[in-house]
Amino acid sequence: MSRWPAVRTLLCIAVVGAVVTACVTSPTGRRQLRLVSDAEMAQMGVTAFQDLKEKTPPTKDGKTNRYVQCVANAITREVGGQWEVQVFDSKQVNAFALPGGKIGVYTGLLKVTQNQDQLAAVIGHEVSHVLAGHSAARVSNEMATQLGVAVVSSATGVSGDMIGMGANLLLLLPYSRGDESEADVLGQQLMARAGFDPAEASKLWENMARAGGETPPEFASTHPSPSTRISDLNKNLSKVIPLYNQARAAGKKPSC
Repeated sequence: MSRWPAVRTLLCIAVVGAVVTACVTSPTGRRQLRLVSDAEMAQMGVTAFQDLKEKTPPTKDGKTNRYVQCVANAITREVGGQWEVQVFDSKQVNAFALPGGKIGVYTGLLKVTQNQDQLAAVIGHEVSHVLAGHSAARVSNEMATQLGVAVVSSATGVSGDMIGMGANLLLLLPYSRGDESEADVLGQQLMARAGFDPAEASKLWENMARAGGETPPEFASTHPSPSTRISDLNKNLSKVIPLYNQARAAGKKPSC
């Protein structure tokens, strides 16, 4: 174990050149590594979405489709662009948004989101990942880490698998948790601007916590714990309530 501090230092040195030359700033001021273009990410997103559509059946329930489309449309009107929304017939409690304007919602999620506002919190969160460039940053981090693993393994004789595991815990997962927390805040802003009640965002995570069962320790997870998310969203509520009130005053009153 005594070799790990040196390994970590060497791994950071191996990627620091890319970090210095390819950094951008996220909407909340976080530094991001960006080694791929928006056009490349959009193509990746379109390809991934098409592949998923071929493997996962869409729901045939028209009412469910209209409901999800209504919520998603209200959210995406706030950001502009063309977005394709697909509701997948699956028990997964999940949703996603991809570069290239793609949104996927699994029917299993609708058993946990108790109302349109909570669904809007999820879709706002996922769309915020795209707007904040998180997918590009994650791809870039993977690219840089793979480079670092090769360099450090060659220099130290430590196995690539061992270095990769350490890199995952020390570099990639903490950054991913930062992405999730940022998307929570941005998504809460976005749902408020669309006229959805931002107070429901923390209630969503209370539902998720009840439905999720056992979860991995926060330090080993790509997501903050539900309790952390609930606390952060409640702290942010005073900042987004004015956005919600402005939206409602402007006639943005979704009824999905």
